[in-house]
Amino acid sequence: MGRALKRSKRLGWGGPMILAAALSPAMVSVASALTPVTDAMLARPDPADWLMWRRTLDSWGYSPLTQVNRANVGSLVLAWSKPLESGSQETTPLIHEGVLFMAQPNDVVQAFNAVTGKMLWEYRRKIPADLTDYVRFPPFSRNAAIYGDLLINTSGDGHLYALDLATGAVRWDVQIIDYRRATARQSTGPIIADGLAITGRNCEPRGGPAGCVIVANDARTGQERWRTHTIPKPGEPGSETWGKIPYEARWHVGSWMVPSFDPKLGLIYVGTSVTSPAPKFALDGADKQYLYHNSTLALDVKTGRIKWYYQHLVDNWDFDHPFERMLIDVPVTPDLKAVAWIGKGAHSAHSVPVVTGIPGKTGIIYTLDRRTGQFLWARPTVRQNVVAAIDPDGRVHENPATVFTGIGRPAFVCPASHGGKNWPAGAYSPKRGLMYFPLQNTCAQYTAILDKPDLQSLYGFSMDAQIAPGTTKVGSIYAISPATGKTSWKYDQRAGTLSLLATGGGVLFGGDAAGHFRAFDDRNGRILLDVNLGSPVSGYPVTFRAAGRQYVAVTAGPAMIPGVLNVLTPEIKTGQASRLFVFALRGPGVTPVPIPAAQAVAPASTANSAAIAEGANDPLGHARSLYAQHCAACHGADMSGGPSAPALKGPEFRFRWKNRPASQLRAILDTMPLGAPQIITAKDRDELLALMKAADGQ
Repeated sequence: MGRALKRSKRLGWGGPMILAAALSPAMVSVASALTPVTDAMLARPDPADWLMWRRTLDSWGYSPLTQVNRANVGSLVLAWSKPLESGSQETTPLIHEGVLFMAQPNDVVQAFNAVTGKMLWEYRRKIPADLTDYVRFPPFSRNAAIYGDLLINTSGDGHLYALDLATGAVRWDVQIIDYRRATARQSTGPIIADGLAITGRNCEPRGGPAGCVIVANDARTGQERWRTHTIPKPGEPGSETWGKIPYEARWHVGSWMVPSFDPKLGLIYVGTSVTSPAPKFALDGADKQYLYHNSTLALDVKTGRIKWYYQHLVDNWDFDHPFERMLIDVPVTPDLKAVAWIGKGAHSAHSVPVVTGIPGKTGIIYTLDRRTGQFLWARPTVRQNVVAAIDPDGRVHENPATVFTGIGRPAFVCPASHGGKNWPAGAYSPKRGLMYFPLQNTCAQYTAILDKPDLQSLYGFSMDAQIAPGTTKVGSIYAISPATGKTSWKYDQRAGTLSLLATGGGVLFGGDAAGHFRAFDDRNGRILLDVNLGSPVSGYPVTFRAAGRQYVAVTAGPAMIPGVLNVLTPEIKTGQASRLFVFALRGPGVTPVPIPAAQAVAPASTANSAAIAEGANDPLGHARSLYAQHCAACHGADMSGGPSAPALKGPEFRFRWKNRPASQLRAILDTMPLGAPQIITAKDRDELLALMKAADGQ
């Protein structure tokens, strides 16, 4: 450990540090004997391993393992469990040859023996004291990646770094962006493609367009190879699509989820998000494209050059399109009854390389030829009313009734801005020939509140969400054929549904916002197992094999999307503890352990400790520490709101509450934090209300 720290200081990294567990020789040998991971291994991973976000470069979220199957999945028991770092818990366990790696909130990484749960090492990165002054949310990561003998991850302060798989020592650390200047949040780690660690990020308006970049670094050394901007610079193709908006005021086209990669074509597929503000009348009119927002981009892996793009819609409603792109070779035979929009030349009895899935919040499936970007077919799933039509050439027509034309003019829009689809990932089973998607049935009353870009409101509208008319069930799972577009089966439930995992054993695993982790029959959606983990099952489930046994692992804990979905179902109460759960079949060598009782809330994050200490001599110091601990993860460290949680100050806040009594705001405050309101006293709520008024200058 000492050598690693000295080396990091010598190279000028300054911040990173390792807090290692006491390692026995046996524990060290487990990690030190790992086979270096190659590009060939990533292209065809060992079924025993889970080396990247969705296990394979094509983002299927599928494992061919069959030891756990429909016949015996009901015998799964908890083999071991560990508490995790507090914060937004949306991560993916990675497993390589019996070692399980966890990238957690607040830039904490841990390695465990995957069979016993014993910790092998821990890395804690020092978080800059001023980070949340620039980046509005405490740092968290949805994934890391493994390459060679390195675990590679993004950091909250704009860096990319590599840890030694055996020891957790920092091997290299490079700055991608200066978070004080090119403000951006790095909420996902890389995909490794042809030896490059390729990352995207959210980009905050206050930093201008400089943080809106997709960057490739040499996975062995960290050296930057290329950088592609998702907002074209003046003189570049697409710059003209922003009209009169000056370059420095072109904001927020992020690429905040993990790309997919086709090694044969040498193309990276990545999606992008909405502009800021979202209503286009507040920019230069709804008749312009504002490239490359809400698009699929195909990038040359060697150069980062955009080979083709497809824009899914001109977005007025914060309907980001950065989610998983599944790469499948399949005959394209869209069913005329199931598929609403069919492209020219879409029918083919021969397999076509497509990029497909639900890339955005509208819940619409788009299928494109991944060689050229040619539109093949699209169809809606959950209720949506923003896309009116898609031409055979792929041009999307927005519903004019939902497009904002001025301040204060309401529009009823489906879905709500947290999406029919969001970062909870779907899965594809090649064995069953079906794609599976976790979706939500929501709508909202939207009202535009800005007529020009303004840093006081990220999206420029106010929104009141509700369950979609005609149903009382928020969550759905759809099973859909990528060849025909037909729905094979659909499952509906009261709570919101979260990420899915498909397996060769015919079992589909998935969690929900109420804390339930389930196993479904992938043929028909029949529930085979239902376990209550106490907190929202917000992580990405995985399965792996170690010491001859198949395990299923998933994380549970608080996160923004299950939190906002649970607002729609107030009877659902969950804990807020962050934990890793690892299951195995009951039998010799497995000693079942009880599922820990749900905790009301996780302990205060290390990211909030400075804010708590700072408040000692501040009249509102206690309220600030309460806010940092319980509210900032959703509403932002500076109260300016988040993708699915409203601002608590500024024009959006004032617009929502100008004609409503304070008692209504207090009634909402009495339900917070989501799932665990009992941990805040009435006096605490009075102090938080005073803090909100002070922040808004009242």
